[in-house]
This record gives sequence, structure tokens and C-alpha cells, in this order.
Amino acid sequence: MAGTINKVILIGNLGDDVKMHYFDGGNSIGRFPIATSETYTNRQTGEKVTNTDWHNIVVKNKLAEICEKYLTKGDKIYIEGKLKNRQWEQDGVKRYATEVHVSEMTMLSNKKNENNAMAQQNQEPSSQPKSMVEDEDDLPF
Repeated sequence: MAGTINKVILIGNLGDDVKMHYFDGGNSIGRFPIATSETYTNRQTGEKVTNTDWHNIVVKNKLAEICEKYLTKGDKIYIEGKLKNRQWEQDGVKRYATEVHVSEMTMLSNKKNENNAMAQQNQEPSSQPKSMVEDEDDLPF
């Protein structure tokens, strides 16, 4: 292989709401953790074991604003991006973090939309008649 590749694909659940930071000039950055889990059965004990890994996610500009608007803790998302390592010094101690910088994101579940849909379903039904097409379903399956 001639080159290298740095690509991450994750499907997980938000561990917290998106934390935003806005800069002069209109740029923004959003950060949030997501959890991915794997479950297996311990052969010796028969016990079900779940291992959860946490990933630091970074989104920028318009994608960050979309995440802030539509995502909340617990939502399931699909992301693609690349790994970036960061280091800084805090109180004389070197700190390190590995982050996933997102290039593409798809919302797989969205609690804000689900809550809106539930609120609309709990309202009184409209007095409009059902369409005839719904009642005349003669499909064999």
C-alpha cells in the first residue's frame, strides 16, 4: 500500500448533550462523548458481560450546530471521522486525549423528534375521515 489511512466508523449512544464553543468569526466546535458496547456470555459462568468504551467526539461549524440543535443524551448516531491526538499541560502535568474528528454523521434515533411525535399522538385525533385507499388494502401479504 502506497499511503496510510486514518478512518474511524462508530455507532453509539451519546453520553451527554453537545457542549458548544463559539469563536470570533463565526466558527464553532462541539464536543460530546459516545459509548459503544459489546456483549458476550462468559463461558465459565454463563453470565452475560457487557464492555463499554467511551469516545470523545469533536464536530465543527455547521455540523456542530446541527448536533447541538437535534441531539441529546442517549441518542444513537453513526459517525465517520479520523483520530486526532491532543496534549496539553495542566498544573504541571501533561494530559493526553484521543478524539474522533467527525466528517460525516447520521442520526439513528432522536429523542427530541420522538418526544415531539409522542406529544402529537397524544392530542385528540382529527375529525377527518380516513382515506378509502387505507381501507381497501387487498395485498396478499
